[in-house]
Amino acid sequence: MNDVPLIDRLVADISRRLPAGLGEFREEVERNVQAVLREAIGRLDLVSREEFDIQQQVLARTREKLEALERQVAALEHQDHS
Repeated sequence: MNDVPLIDRLVADISRRLPAGLGEFREEVERNVQAVLREAIGRLDLVSREEFDIQQQVLARTREKLEALERQVAALEHQDHS
């Protein structure tokens, strides 16, 4: 994955596409674009990669416990029917 944050990559890409004659307004445009992007991304319901990985581990452990309990229930049901 690219080490440059997404917003910085987007601003750099937009900046490259701006007309060369903007001069001192280029920095202002870049700051405004960056502010708009940060605000828009901030409003999204996102989680960090770290939180996602933690929740994935919790889910895997929960799934393992559920499968173990299902095996226990099946064994108990088998004993009742024998």
